[in-house]
Amino acid sequence: MAKRITAEGVGACYGSLQAIEGVTLTIEPKSVTALIGPSGCGKSTFLRTLNRMHEVIPGATVTGKVLLDNEDLYGEGVDAVAVRRTIGMVFQRPNPFPTMSIFDNVAAGLRLNGVKNKQLLEEAVERSLRGANLWNEVKDRLGKPGAGMSGGQQQRLCIARAIAVEPQVLLMDEPCSALDPISTLAIEDLMTDLKDRYTIVIVTHNMQQAARVSDSTGFFTIDGPGQPGRLVEIDATEKIFSNPTEKRTEDYITGRFG
Repeated sequence: MAKRITAEGVGACYGSLQAIEGVTLTIEPKSVTALIGPSGCGKSTFLRTLNRMHEVIPGATVTGKVLLDNEDLYGEGVDAVAVRRTIGMVFQRPNPFPTMSIFDNVAAGLRLNGVKNKQLLEEAVERSLRGANLWNEVKDRLGKPGAGMSGGQQQRLCIARAIAVEPQVLLMDEPCSALDPISTLAIEDLMTDLKDRYTIVIVTHNMQQAARVSDSTGFFTIDGPGQPGRLVEIDATEKIFSNPTEKRTEDYITGRFG
C-alpha cells in the first residue's frame, strides 16, 4: 500500500558542510512529486534522506524528522535496511548487476530477503518485469546478462528490481538524464502507470518532464555560494508552472535565473 511521507525540518550535512536546511513538506500517497531547482541546491541530498541512503556516506548526518505514515524513519531502533526495502531507489545511471542475468537482477532483492522458492521467484520476476513494462522485450532471454541491454531497458530493469521487493515508495534520482528521448518517454509513461500502486518522488532537471509526469512539484534553491539548499515552495504542478506563490520560483521556471 502506497504511503504518505512527511518531512519536518529536515537538514543534511556532509561533515561540516550543510547541504540542506529546514525542509518541511508532505508527499501524498499514489502520486508523483517532482523536485526541481538549480544544480547544487540539495534536491538529490534531500531525496536520499527519505530512505536513509544519505547516511551511507562517511561523515554524513541528518537532522529533523522523516515520517512514513507517522512512523519516524530515524527513530530509535528503526532498521535502516528495512527502511530502504520499504522505500526503493532508482539512480541517475542504470546500474544493473553486470555479472548477473536479467532474471537474477530482478530476483536479487528477494533472495537477499530469504525467498528461495523457485516458483515464487519466477512469479515475482515476471510480475516485476511486467510492472516495468519490460516483460515482452526480455521474456525469451531472461538468462542473458542485464548489462547487455540498451540504456532505456537497463533503467526499466532497475525499476523492476526496485519494485520486486514490493516497496511502498519509489525514489528516482534523475532517472532519464542518461537516456535518449524515446527511452525517456517510456520511463515517463511507466511512472504514470506505477503511481496507481506507489508513492513516487523524482528529482529532475527537465522542467518539461516535471510538468508532464508529476502531480506536485517542489522548488529548491540556494541563496548564495556556501549556503544550504532550501525548499522555496511545493504545490500542485499546474499551479507551480502557471502561478507560483514565490517570485523566485517564477524566475527559475521562466529561465531568469539558475
